[in-house]
Amino acid sequence: MTAALQSADAVEADAHPKPDSPWRLTWRRLRRDKVALTGLGIIVFFVLAAVLAPVLTAISGHGPTDTDQNAIDPYLGGLPRGSLGGMSPSHWLGVEPMLGRDVFARLLYGAQVSLLVAFSAAVLITLIGVLLGSVAGYFGGRVDAVISRFMDVMMSFPSLIFMIALLSVVKDANRVLLLILVMTLFTWPYIARVIRGQTISLRHREYVEAARASGTGSARILFTEILPNLTGTIIVYLTLAIPNLIGAEAGLTYLGVGVRPPTASWGQMISASALYYKVDPMFFVLPCACLFLVVLAFTLLGDALRDALDPKGGRG
Repeated sequence: MTAALQSADAVEADAHPKPDSPWRLTWRRLRRDKVALTGLGIIVFFVLAAVLAPVLTAISGHGPTDTDQNAIDPYLGGLPRGSLGGMSPSHWLGVEPMLGRDVFARLLYGAQVSLLVAFSAAVLITLIGVLLGSVAGYFGGRVDAVISRFMDVMMSFPSLIFMIALLSVVKDANRVLLLILVMTLFTWPYIARVIRGQTISLRHREYVEAARASGTGSARILFTEILPNLTGTIIVYLTLAIPNLIGAEAGLTYLGVGVRPPTASWGQMISASALYYKVDPMFFVLPCACLFLVVLAFTLLGDALRDALDPKGGRG
């Protein structure tokens, strides 16, 4: 009898399979999107390169600050010896003009700085923006008015000018940490405004009203009923914010107010290579290509995530 009941249950389970979770459906859509997989593959490649930078530079035999005067020609203004920027078995991607530092090592450690700044700033921006945006949207009234006016004030600042000013004024500080804090200061209101609007649309849903009627506290409703329904929006914003932050770090460093020598940075390499793009184009092309590929990869992945999480509003 028991075996018959179990067999019947199994047949019924096969006839009525459990529906896939939203995240499983999202992953299934992403796996079918070649553009998304390409972007994800590029991101994984650069993340692994940044994480394994000490190992890879140990194999290559040159650190990011090591100089090799034998790899440059003093009679040609310090240009690298050989073709393609001095590429050789000793220097896989060539060397920097004048100083003779290994470009391969500089690119790897530059990836560390760019990704660290972008990821850290993105996490802080998300935490602050989600917290203030959800509180403003859920409580409304004076709380919403105060937080919204604060957001308006922060968004009214010409952020690039104020970033340059703050980074220029503060001299003796950890430049990486300072970049993270300054970019967070001027960027969090954008996600906060998006989260506020989403929270306003969710706070009157039936399940929120039911939780409120059952005596559930506001904090618990925010964390268990509203925030889980904002996860998709948060993830999409995060993946689209990271390339902007990478570009911002490179731009600020290019202008001379970001990461400073001898710390390696893509923006710093692009700034130095601008003087040599005619006589040593590889020194200019390589950091530009790395920056372009990472920004493109995150942008493609963010667009694909948005479409996968909201197929009706995406491209299909």
